[in-house]
Amino acid sequence: MVLTTEIFEGRTYREEPFAAPALTQRSWISGSASSFSAHPRCADSDAVPRVTPPASRFSLPASLPARYDLGVKSVDIVIPCYNEERVLAASVEKLRAWCAANLPYTWRIVVADNASTDGTMEVASQLAQEDPDGVGFIHLDQKGRGRALKRAFIASRADAMCYMDVDLSTDLGMITPLLSGVLDEGYDIAYGSRVSRGSDIERSLKREINSRGYILAIKALFWTKFADAQCGFKAISRDAAQALLPHVNDGEWFFDTELMIIAEKAGYRLKEVPVRWVEDPDTRVKFPQDIIKMGSNLFKLRMRKLPKRP
Repeated sequence: MVLTTEIFEGRTYREEPFAAPALTQRSWISGSASSFSAHPRCADSDAVPRVTPPASRFSLPASLPARYDLGVKSVDIVIPCYNEERVLAASVEKLRAWCAANLPYTWRIVVADNASTDGTMEVASQLAQEDPDGVGFIHLDQKGRGRALKRAFIASRADAMCYMDVDLSTDLGMITPLLSGVLDEGYDIAYGSRVSRGSDIERSLKREINSRGYILAIKALFWTKFADAQCGFKAISRDAAQALLPHVNDGEWFFDTELMIIAEKAGYRLKEVPVRWVEDPDTRVKFPQDIIKMGSNLFKLRMRKLPKRP
């Protein structure tokens, strides 16, 4: 039975029941050819939460270029953005050059713009036009970093998805071990850690104290083992994303923490990857407002019944 049918960007959007509990199956059933598309080697349906999506625009390449070997595992590298017109083009170009020279997987960069009020969407659109096989973009009219990541992961058909902040604070050389954990070693999620042995970080004392205090609060409330919840550098397998994302409710900064807690408590395998990381002074995190809000979200999550792995 069809639950809802709506129109977005000239396309009819249908939401149907999915086999797993609390999941649904989405499909585009009419419209022009200018919608999002994805890696053809992953043709199964997307699993997503039973919610009405915010208005969005998709510009993802219709097929992989001929130079790609379709036998190679694929990854979408997502860059969430809010008002980043000044640095976006340079960051994408740097990341694209690094991936072309070093990454042993089929790859694509996806800019996930969440309600920017500057020229971020125009810059992303131009980048996608210049390299439609290597760059795509998603625009949401509703603000929220977690919301943008969730939508980009749902739209992806790659074997794995990872994301990193637009400032490229994490050394790009860490991308390969991060993705290898998911694509080659069988982990469900790989996450960058700024507090583990082997990490090399540069950040202010205030950020250091806040970060360590936050992870201690998580461990005290949930008895988790992961070392860093909020590092903006993570990878997730497609299967894990399909199963976990319907249970992640937050669309803002708490998205990472909620995903990590639910994944570990449900029995998914997490790999810690030490990173080289330099703090960006132009952070979008607001102190102390966002810290207080995330603390409140921790207590709310503690009261929820968390899902178990099927």
